[in-house]
Amino acid sequence: MKVLLTSTSFQDTPGKHQELLKEQGYDLDILRGPISEGQLLPIIGNYDAVICGDDEYTEAVIKKGVEGNLKYISKYGVGLDRIDLEAAKKYGIPVTNCPGVNQVSVSEHVLALLFTFEKNVHLQYNSTNTGSWKRWVGHEIQGKTIGVVGLGAIGKELSKKANALGIKVMACDLYRNQEFLDQNPYISFEKDINEIYKNADIISLHLPHTPQSEHLISEEVVQNKFKRKPILINTSRGMLVDSKAILKGLKEGKLRGYLTDVLAHEPMLENEILKGAENVIITPHVGSRTFQSVERQGTMAVENLKKLINLGKD
Repeated sequence: MKVLLTSTSFQDTPGKHQELLKEQGYDLDILRGPISEGQLLPIIGNYDAVICGDDEYTEAVIKKGVEGNLKYISKYGVGLDRIDLEAAKKYGIPVTNCPGVNQVSVSEHVLALLFTFEKNVHLQYNSTNTGSWKRWVGHEIQGKTIGVVGLGAIGKELSKKANALGIKVMACDLYRNQEFLDQNPYISFEKDINEIYKNADIISLHLPHTPQSEHLISEEVVQNKFKRKPILINTSRGMLVDSKAILKGLKEGKLRGYLTDVLAHEPMLENEILKGAENVIITPHVGSRTFQSVERQGTMAVENLKKLINLGKD
């Protein structure tokens, strides 16, 4: 069984997941992702299976893989937006992912970004490193209102943590999970996302990237829907926001800050327009990159591949 591993988090973080993969005895090749369509096309047919990160599994790549040896795709992580699932179904390639394993790490990262921004930690860290003792005035987060857009595993975890910190919680989702809402009655569930745009001091995005969610945060939203000059936090996908609209909104005072762990193009391009912008904090897609989360995700990705292979033998 020849397997390609491209997840850098899996590679860079020692733990049980690496030991488990080694125990399988696969003929393993390792590349550092994310891998583009152009890079995958010449090589994908050489592999029976992949454990991938955010690589570009287009229909062309999947078709080329099937013409060779490709039989299984095991996604390290939750998001499947970089894999053409319709093409995978068309060509009979099963795809697995790792839901329910990174919500603690990502929700903590949301709060880390928020605390960093509101307490000016990033500015004051850089200042003292130069020998300065300039002091900024920060903001408390207790008593603020957060709008959680997308009440999946991460949105649920963030809601609980925010409530524990004294933050009022609003949430919206296409699906109303009444059991969770009954267990957490402090959440104000809104059917209309405009209620969040209107009333939240902090808005945190927890949605997959789909044609429907692309540029959810548009110029129209930033200019006309945000009523409280919110801080926008994005740990989901860069394409959920129109970056030009974000910059314009920041300059015109429609937004107080944009805190993001994701960009439309990753790794960051040299001409990324958000780079160095005032009131913008960018981290390099590390929300789930903790030792604990990587081990959980990596282990599940290997176990998922083992199950696919065993099913294929039946």
